[in-house]
Amino acid sequence: MDQGDTARFEIVTDRKQQAHDIMAEVMISLEEKGYNPINQLVGYFLSGDPTYITNHKGARGVIRRMERDDLLAVIVKDYVERLD
Repeated sequence: MDQGDTARFEIVTDRKQQAHDIMAEVMISLEEKGYNPINQLVGYFLSGDPTYITNHKGARGVIRRMERDDLLAVIVKDYVERLD
């Protein structure tokens, strides 16, 4: 790269992958503990209360790796893009 060129950093891809990794890990933990992952995640997203997420395998800490509204924005954006 020429010194005059501006480097680009694509955060969208990184956030999408981060959200995917978080959701996959949390869903597995919820399922392993016998919870319905969808119900628990909806409770978490609506209330912001992390106790909707099990602490099994550190899932409660995992879901906090990304701000709740940022995580939800990535999920909704991905869903809407799939509608096209």
